[in-house]
Formats: sequence, structure tokens, C-alpha cells
Amino acid sequence: MARRNSAHFRRRPNASSPLERILILVVLAVIIGVTVGLLLPQVSSDAARITGGYTATGSAADTLNRLTVDDGQDPSGYDRDSFGFRETDTDGNGCDAREDVLARDLTDVRYKSAGSCTVESGTLDDPYTGQTIQFVRGRTTSAKVQIDHVVALENAWQSGARDWTTAERHQFGNDPYNLLAVDGPANQEKGSASAAYWLPTNSAYRCQYVARQIGVKDKYHLTVTSAEKDAMLAVLHSCPGQEVPGE
Repeated sequence: MARRNSAHFRRRPNASSPLERILILVVLAVIIGVTVGLLLPQVSSDAARITGGYTATGSAADTLNRLTVDDGQDPSGYDRDSFGFRETDTDGNGCDAREDVLARDLTDVRYKSAGSCTVESGTLDDPYTGQTIQFVRGRTTSAKVQIDHVVALENAWQSGARDWTTAERHQFGNDPYNLLAVDGPANQEKGSASAAYWLPTNSAYRCQYVARQIGVKDKYHLTVTSAEKDAMLAVLHSCPGQEVPGE
């Protein structure tokens, strides 16, 4: 009889051991994390749209809303050299685009020699980082200041320039309206990214940056992606009345 009672009151084994419960929690956490990672960007985008985060005023916003949206952009076939950067001298002053932009954007400019268009030194108030950079030409120092295509060449290629003539691409590649002297590392970090993936760390310049990109895309009839347009509108939302800069 005692034996039967002992068997009757014996505890049932746990449904799971502590290790198994921990593994279950880990799996659940991973599933939740992946789900949030997939849904949060869409939720955030929808929330911004509902709350007016993509509303903006001014000629920059108006111009952006007239640009064609194309989410099927293809970078295949892109060749940076096809834009002929620094290979033309459209204003006939004997200087290539880099020297012209350095002379325009730097202050306290000193030239290599009298009558030369080669900039030897100067000071840049960098729009992308907000830092002041002392430019001195040299093998190890020149790269501190680089010339950025505000609308990157690869971005232009996949948003319309692939169908241009060589002359049209050369015009775009050397257009002062699309060129800025900027901090070298910031330019490298940007690469070919659109506004959907990169904005200047200097938040005070973001509205002007986006407005210039819009101006360039409008001038050359380039397209934008949905993500790029949303990113631009989100920036312009913070600066009502932002104008497209003149040339």
C-alpha cells in the first residue's frame, strides 16, 4: 500500500528544464526583434505621413513634388569617367572644375603663382561638418578638401544620366551648380548615397543641401526614388519656405 501511495504522490517531471526555458525565451526575443526590424520603418514612415512629417512649403518642396518618382533605378553600366570630371573648361578661364570651385568656396585664397589658377592654400568653412579646414596643396594634404558632386554621379546615372550623350554627361560632371568644396572624409563617407541614406552631420546645412539636390535634379530632369523623396520632404519639413538656390 505504501508503495502505491509513493507512486501516486511522485512529482511529475517539469515540462521543461531551466535551460530549455531560456532557449525558448531567446528564440522568442529573436523573432520579436526581426519582426520589429521589418515593421518599424514602415510604421515610422506611415506615422510621419499621418502626422504631417512629410509636408513642406517653399519652392524646394514644390519643385520636388514635380520630379518623377522612379523606384526601378538600375546602376548597371555606371562609369565615373564617362562624366569627364575636370576634363572641360566651359568658362574658358584655363582652370579645371576643381580649381574653379576651390577658388569660389575657399577664403583667403593664395595661388601657386601670379596669373595661375592653381589654388595653393585657403580656408574652407565646411558646410557638411561645420568645421573650419585649412587647405594646403600637397601630396599628403590636398585630400583634406575634396570636390563633391551634390547629386552624386552614380545617383545621376541611375536616375536618368545613363541615357545622355557624352557631352551632356560632361556638362553635368563639371557644372559648378552641382559642385561643392567639402571635408574630404565626409565626402568619402557620402559616396554615391542619395538623401535617403546620407545627410551632412551639420544639421544646420541639411535644408540647403537637400534644396540644392532638388535644384540639380530639376535642372537635369532627373528622377527620385520614393525613399529619397520622403527623406527630402522630412528635412524640408523643418525649414518652411525653403527656396531652391540659384545658380
